[in-house]
Amino acid sequence: MHQIRYFLAVCEALNFTRAAEACTFAAVADARHQGLEDELGGPLFRRERNNTHLTGLGEMMRPHLTQVLIETDAAKERAKSFAKLDDVELKLA
Repeated sequence: MHQIRYFLAVCEALNFTRAAEACTFAAVADARHQGLEDELGGPLFRRERNNTHLTGLGEMMRPHLTQVLIETDAAKERAKSFAKLDDVELKLA
């Protein structure tokens, strides 16, 4: 999930260092997305001097990974609610 959060932060900032700061990662910014690129089979970003752009693969994966993050956050909230017994149906015999 850290890789997905970082990928989406880079998409917003178009800067690896600022994205790492936003995600409160250490300054090993560039290495953070490489595992995701390996897993997805290609580069997600193109670097030109001081500019960073999404590749075609990055553009294609962005909505999918955004949805993964949304669903994961929703699942975490549901689990927390269940753990607090907020959404548990009480059955009395």
